[in-house]
Amino acid sequence: MAEARPDRPAWLGPLSLALAESLPRLHGVAADPLIGELITALSLALERGSVELGLAGPAPEGVTPELWPESHLEALRQSPLVREPDGPLAVVDDRLLWRRWQLQRQQVLQDLLSRALPCPLPIATALEPARVSGIPQQALALDACQLQAVQAVLRHGLVLLEGGPGTGKTSTVAAMLTAVLEQAPHARIQLAAPTGKAAARLRAATGGRWPCATLHRVLESRGDGFGRHRGRPLELDLLVVDEVSMLDLQLTQSLLEALPPSCRLLLVGDPAQLPPIAPGPLLLELQRPEWRRALGDAAVRLTTTYRNQGAIAAIAAGLRETIEDPGDPIEELRPRLEALPPEANLQWLQALPSRLPQLLLKELEAHRRTLAELAGRCGPEQREAEAVAAELLQERDRLLVLAPQRRGRWGIETLHRALLGERLAGLVAGWPLGTPVLCCRNLPELGLANGDVGVLVGGDSLPQRRLLFGAGGGEAPVWVHPAQLAGAVEPALALTVHKAQGSEAERVVVLLPAGQSDRRLLYTALTRARRQLLLITPRPAKEK
Repeated sequence: MAEARPDRPAWLGPLSLALAESLPRLHGVAADPLIGELITALSLALERGSVELGLAGPAPEGVTPELWPESHLEALRQSPLVREPDGPLAVVDDRLLWRRWQLQRQQVLQDLLSRALPCPLPIATALEPARVSGIPQQALALDACQLQAVQAVLRHGLVLLEGGPGTGKTSTVAAMLTAVLEQAPHARIQLAAPTGKAAARLRAATGGRWPCATLHRVLESRGDGFGRHRGRPLELDLLVVDEVSMLDLQLTQSLLEALPPSCRLLLVGDPAQLPPIAPGPLLLELQRPEWRRALGDAAVRLTTTYRNQGAIAAIAAGLRETIEDPGDPIEELRPRLEALPPEANLQWLQALPSRLPQLLLKELEAHRRTLAELAGRCGPEQREAEAVAAELLQERDRLLVLAPQRRGRWGIETLHRALLGERLAGLVAGWPLGTPVLCCRNLPELGLANGDVGVLVGGDSLPQRRLLFGAGGGEAPVWVHPAQLAGAVEPALALTVHKAQGSEAERVVVLLPAGQSDRRLLYTALTRARRQLLLITPRPAKEK
């Protein structure tokens, strides 16, 4: 039976076992214990957003190691459950997939490739740096890879632009958009990202020159579907989607169905970041050699780092280079972490794993007191509300506390219980003033998206209290009554790394429990920090 883990959804283990038992019966074939193990392991892979199971390398969870992989491969060769076209399982190269998702993924990738075919604007297909006008001064000196990206957007209907932090993705996007507008001045351009925070960052980074929103808002999410589709496509000439590491299979398919054939699509992201929570990590699939060859020069990877973030960047770069390695990243990084000077912008703290670090609790309490003071002067009826709201949102984004897990001694829920106590169980309006809150649903009617972070504001009386949402940076805030979000918010004094993807903060604290060997998770957490980062890990047993 699949081992119960604190952060695993309670339904996933029983579902995996039920599928292993029911699929052979529904298809009228004899049960095979080895196939049952593979079905269980394939189901458990959904926890990390994967729709496939590697058939090479170490034995996956729930599979008998002594029989892996030869006996399991032979069982697959003999099983009717893998036969086309009706078998629910599919084997592609060295991977086992659910056939439904395999067909859907194949269709999505083929649709992307068809858009990547040469599709030049009615202009010259080459562009010299000197011809690029109207670009910010810092983007004028394009390197070879950036120039390739500018040329690609003029030649292809789809461009994939990749790069780590500080490699100039945003300035390259600005150069690409300027080049398009130089040749097609009336081009209809839209910027988008999977989350509200990522969309706000993209809008600010591009100077607010183009409309920018979440993908769900662009596609006109209606809860049970989207208002934009094949029958009512988007009226655009170029769509830029940032943070595509967060794009899952279903959202990508919905996006492609809503794009008219003539609309160019620019996908921007960092493949070293965490894949999406929902199944089907598009950007990871596009890293496979066969797809890179098919994309050709429509795929551009930026490698030169232009923004030096000191120790944060150095440690993140080391993780990025070994992103697929299976070992414990903290143990491998230990010599570099121990050698960090006191003035480094990344600090490392080893703490007792049996309780929450007091240093972290004190820092969070101080942050909350500052938020509470500002929140008490910030309500929609108060004269100075707009000015205070901007200051409050800036303070909200000053500190970001991250942990991989919701449960456990160093989990998000434990942190919130320690800080909010009994008030955590009450209504949102009764939480302490200044408490950050996380919207957990897409609510287009309120102008909110899943992942938006707001703050509880208003006076001392509960009827005066409101939730303030907004990206800051001059964007108009959104005021929502707490009752409008009943059951759709949770406290956000700390976030899981998945929930924080697409966000940034001046200072980030990463609380990393023992046994966390996911390099993508650690890399994603570290790269949320703009200026300072504190990494907290358990103290080794001999030091306890």
